[in-house]
Amino acid sequence: MQSRRVSTRTVASLLAAIVIAVALAACSSSKKSGGGSGTTTITASAPAVSDPAPYPAPSDPMALARKAGLVPEDAEQLHYHVHSHLDVFVNGKHVIVPAGLGIDITNPGVHTFAAGPFKSYGGIAVPCAQACISPLHTHDVTGVLHTESSTKKDNTLGQLFIEWNVRLTNTCFASYCEPATPVAVYVNGTKFAGDPTTVPLSNLKEIAIVVGSPPAQIPNSFDQSLI
Repeated sequence: MQSRRVSTRTVASLLAAIVIAVALAACSSSKKSGGGSGTTTITASAPAVSDPAPYPAPSDPMALARKAGLVPEDAEQLHYHVHSHLDVFVNGKHVIVPAGLGIDITNPGVHTFAAGPFKSYGGIAVPCAQACISPLHTHDVTGVLHTESSTKKDNTLGQLFIEWNVRLTNTCFASYCEPATPVAVYVNGTKFAGDPTTVPLSNLKEIAIVVGSPPAQIPNSFDQSLI
C-alpha cells in the first residue's frame, strides 16, 4: 500500500465490501459447500462487522512486533509489498481481525480514518519520530494482512498471531482447544495439516481458521478489491 492516505475510493471500497458481505451471508444458506477447494471458487469479502472485536488489537504493538522477530519502522517500507487475507470463524460466525495490528495508533504520525462506523490506520506521509509500524500489519477490518517491508521475505501466520496476542497452535485458537472444540486451518481452501504458525503470508494467499462448527462455505480466495 502506498503512503496510506485513504481516498474516497478506499472508503467506498470498504463500505461496498461490507454490503457485499451482508448479501453473501443472506444467500449462504442456498449455496452450501462441503469445505475444501473443490472446483467452485468461493471468494471471501470483508466480514459484516457489527459486534465489538472479541480479540481487540493489543495496546503494545511495537513490543509485540519485536517479540515476533519483526523490526518496526518509522513509516511503511515498500521494497517488498504483498497482501494475504485471514478469515476466522467460530461456530460459523466471522470473528473480527482488528484494524491496527502492528501499528502504534497512538503515535501522532499515524492517521486515523473513518469509513462509516469503522476505522483504519496509516497515512504515514511523514516518518514518525519513533518506530510506529511493523512490516506486518492490518490497516482496517477487512482481514487483509499487509507485508510492507524493506526485506524480501514472507512473514508468517505465527508472527501475525504474536502481534495479535492470541494463541494459535495446531490444536488451539485462543481459549478453544481440541478435543473439546475442533480447530482447523485452511490455506486457499485446502485443509492444512502442519503447524499453522509456519504458514507463509505470501501474496494473495487466503487463510481460514475454523473453530467449532464450520461456516456454510470455506473461502479459497479473497476479494482483491479490498487491497
